[in-house]
Order: sequence, then structure tokens, then C-alpha cells
Amino acid sequence: MDISPDKQNIDRVFSNTTYYIDFYQRQYKWNEEPVKRLLEDVFYKFNEEYKKHKDSDIPLDQLISKYSWYYLNTYVTNLVDGKIFIVDGQQRLTTITLILIKLKHLAESNKSDLTDWVKNKITGHSGFKREFWMNHEVHKTSMQGLLDGISYDTIDTSSGITAQNMVSNYQIISKWLDAEFLSDVHKLESFIFFFLNRLVLINLSVEQTEVPMVFEVINDRGVKLKPYEILKGKLLGQIEKDELLTLKLNEIWEEQVNKINIYKDDEIDEFFTYFLKGKLADTRGLAQKFDKDYHRVMFDDEYDKVLKLKHNPKVVKKFILNDFIYYTNLYQKVFEYAVTYNEKQPYTFYNNLIDMNTQWLLIMSACKLNDVDEDEKIYAVCRQLDRMFCLLQLQRSYNSNAFATVIYKISSEIRNQTVLKIYEVFESNLLQLISDYRGVNVDDIINYSFFKETGIELEKRFKRYFFARIEKFIADNTKMNMKHNFYDLIQNTGSKNGFHVEHILSYNKENLNLFDNDEELFERERNRLGGLLILKGADNISSNNETYKKKLKSYANTLYWNETLREDTYKSKLDFTKMINNYDLKFRHIEQFGREELEERHKLLFDLIKIIWN
Repeated sequence: MDISPDKQNIDRVFSNTTYYIDFYQRQYKWNEEPVKRLLEDVFYKFNEEYKKHKDSDIPLDQLISKYSWYYLNTYVTNLVDGKIFIVDGQQRLTTITLILIKLKHLAESNKSDLTDWVKNKITGHSGFKREFWMNHEVHKTSMQGLLDGISYDTIDTSSGITAQNMVSNYQIISKWLDAEFLSDVHKLESFIFFFLNRLVLINLSVEQTEVPMVFEVINDRGVKLKPYEILKGKLLGQIEKDELLTLKLNEIWEEQVNKINIYKDDEIDEFFTYFLKGKLADTRGLAQKFDKDYHRVMFDDEYDKVLKLKHNPKVVKKFILNDFIYYTNLYQKVFEYAVTYNEKQPYTFYNNLIDMNTQWLLIMSACKLNDVDEDEKIYAVCRQLDRMFCLLQLQRSYNSNAFATVIYKISSEIRNQTVLKIYEVFESNLLQLISDYRGVNVDDIINYSFFKETGIELEKRFKRYFFARIEKFIADNTKMNMKHNFYDLIQNTGSKNGFHVEHILSYNKENLNLFDNDEELFERERNRLGGLLILKGADNISSNNETYKKKLKSYANTLYWNETLREDTYKSKLDFTKMINNYDLKFRHIEQFGREELEERHKLLFDLIKIIWN
């Protein structure tokens, strides 16, 4: 038979079998919730039975047969070269072992004759030496510490999350059992008999060829398997165990997964989603297939023609040793660029500030295995993505649906292509997007007529991002440091340190008069980008509704862009003058701010846009 079910109680499960933790199994990740749920289930059943039989004169070893049995779930094993491997169920079996360790300590402290019986359910002789039946080989030191009853804070948990969870969960179990039994030896011994004889599990012994399928279907009740954990089983399950050990494929897998998950829990699932979309999806519709069940979809015939990972251990080994290592390392590198500003790769950081996550799949698409142009491609993709998104926004030509659709068109066109091709593809698609939105064929990617009315309607974060990029440009070209970090300028919405968009022209009679008291004209004009800037929250509130002259005073020591309205910005500042001359920029201080001055500032912003996003 491919699968052999066998009903067993705990006494039999832990009698003469050493269980090795298969590579399919994740770390021991049960936390307080599933541990307490297991304890609640077990003690609810036990306490019901104990009330019925606690006053009986029948000896416990005979009385226990009158207790109802309780089903604990299934565990799956696989026999390979004389060793029994746990394919599924190690979370529960490890927790049961922790309960047994506590029962052993309670039996010892109460001088119970059942002590040796319980001890033999935790460890036993397997050949020449005594072993834990649940053989967490890497974490034996922690298990031994718990078994020896040493202080929790002196137990070495440096072997990883499994050891840490063992110690923390044992403390939960210890408190629970102490509360249940206190000094009631009869109840304790009744529970030991119940726990070992009446708790039942079903063991499914499966053949090696069926392990990947079984692993995917059966999940522990406490914590659902993540897609990448299932994928690991489906891939590594195709390879003979001796090769797994020789090639250290499990170790390689875990190392690369940990590199990615260090940034965010289960980030590796994001990696696989972007990687598969980048390599396999040519349209938005096809890409959406990978959003949930990528670990299944990638084995569909249409995609397996490319990946060739289904029932193909030779290609699986090649994939893990080459593609998986390279692209996870690439993802790690890009992630570092995304969260920490790097002068050589600034656009990855910029895109991340406004959640432009499509840069991940585009980089995965553009870079071929062991790409010698990797850094140049990262730069090209991220720069062009930022440029495309910003110029569409700033020229009122952005359609979110069209943008999301064209990303996959670009992805298919730059897949494994040259750096030059990346620039060409983005350029042609940007022109097409503007043309489609405007309903005319355009030849110039940057057009003032498209930008002329742009302003307040832009999304709030993007407006802050836009002015942050203006601020960065001025700082870089005047050899000054930015006064505020990107987080405060763009993402912080707090009332104290966060920056907020402000109208230069407040709504008052004086300013309305500058526009012939035409309220519609006034609102339309003052809402353009030339009539806006960003101020820190407290400054913004204090300058609300003030006249322009009073506002001008409040712009001192705020942001460089705001300060360019002030006369003192231009005094004895050679680097600022040099920037103006180098780029032929029409900066000047403005004492009176009306319709003409607003247009002037708007055009100045357009000139800066042409430089920054050219």
C-alpha cells in the first residue's frame, strides 16, 4: 500500500521508535494559542472522565480502560534507509513531548512509581545510546536542559526558533499542569494513565513517492503551512535523501529563506510571487494567478514547460543550486536598496517610498541568471519606473488600470534583455500611455500643456513625494544636506513632525482680489503645484489663512524650496547661484504673490521636472 494507517496511543507512539524531523517540516512554530488549545482539549476530556471514576476502588492500571479514548489527530511518517522521518505532525508531537517532560518532573517531585514509565516515553535506547524519541538533532541541548530541569534563562536556545519556542511553550505547559494538579497525586497519576493510554493518534506511513502530495494536503491543525513551506516539500521531496544530505539542499533552502524573511515575516512568499510573475506572466491576467496559490500554479503544464520542475529531480537540483540562490540574493540586494538610501541606487529607495512594488517583478524579469549587468539593470528599471509613474502623474495622464496593465507588457519585453533595451521599452510604453490617455499621438514625453493644470488633485503622498524630490535636487546641487528625512517629508502624517500640503495663497479677501474676485478662477489657480508647498504640521497650522507677506516670514528655516521665495536665500550663496546658472533656472525671491507669480513658479517647477525626470 502507498499509505498505511495505524491507530496508536502515546504509550505506543513513544516506545521504541526514534522520529527524525524531515526536511519538509518547518521549525517548531507553535505558540501560546495552539499549545493552550491542545491543553484545553485534553483536560476537558480528562476532567470529564476523572469526575466519573475518581472515587472508584479499582486500581488505576485497570480503571483506565473505563476512560473514553480521545483522538488527537494524525501524524505522517516515511521510512527511508531504516530511519523513520516525520513528514507531518511534528508540531503536535513536539508539544506532547514537552508535556511528558513536565509530567516526569511532577512524578519525580511527588515520588510517584510512574516516574520511570514517563521518562521512557521521552527518551530511550536506539542502538548504543539513549535518544529523545522526538529527535530534534539540532536542538538537543535545549531539550536536555528542559529534561534536566535547569533554570529557563540558562538554557541555550542559540540553535534557533525551534529551541526558543520549546522553552517558552514549556513554561506555558508547566504553569497549566501545576494549576491542574498542585499536590493531588491521585489526579496526577490518573492523568498519566489517561495521557499515555487513552490519547490516540493515527499514524500514516507513506512511501517516498507519495510524500510531496501528502505533505501538501495535510496541515497541522494549529498553524497553517505557508505556500513556500509547501513548495519546499514539493521540490525537495523529489530528491533522494542521500543527495539532499550530500548537496546540503535543505540547508541551502533554509539559508536563502532566512535571508529574505529577516526583513518581514514570510517575505519569501512575496519573493516567489514576484519571481514567477517576472519570469512567466506576460499579461496582468496571467500574473494574478500567482497571487495566492503560486506553489500550485507554477506546476501547471503551461508554466512547467518553462520551469520543468514537476517530477524532474535533476532540474530541481539545478534550480535550487543556481536560480534559487541567485534570485534570492538579488532580491535581498534590492530590498537593502529599497529600505536604505544608496547614492548608486537611489531610485529603488524612491519607488519604495510610494509603494511602487512592481519594481520587484520588473527586476526579476530583466535579470538573467548570474547577470553581469545586474547593477545596471536594477538602476535602469527603477529609474525608468519612477520616471514613468511620475511623468504620468505630473502630466495628468495617469490611469491606474492602464498603468497596472502595461507593467506586465514591459515585463515581458525586458525579460532577460540588455540595459539599452530596458530604456527603450520604458520610453516607448510611456509615450504610448500618454498618447492613449490624451487621445493624440505625442512625440515629446514632457509637455507643459499637459502639466499646466496639475496640482491639488494629485494623491497626497505623491504631492509630498514630489516636493521631497525637489528638495533633494536643491540640496544636492547646492552641496547642502536635506533638512528633513524622506520619511518625515513623505510618509509621516503626524501633526508634529509630518509634512502637509499648504496653499501659498490663503483664502482671504486680499488674495481673492488679486483674481478679480473670481472665486472659481482663484481656486483653480491656487490649487496648481506652483501655488503649493509642504510645511511641517505645526508650521502649517500657524500659517493658515495668513496674508502672503506673513507667510513669507514663516517659510524661513523650513524647506529649501519654500525659502526660495525669500530674499535672504540669494545673499552670498555661491553654490545656489552656481546651480541656477548651470541649469538656467529662473529662481528669484517674490515679495508679492499673485496670478503671474504663481504661473512663474509653476513654470519653474516644470523646468525642474525636465531636469530631474529627463
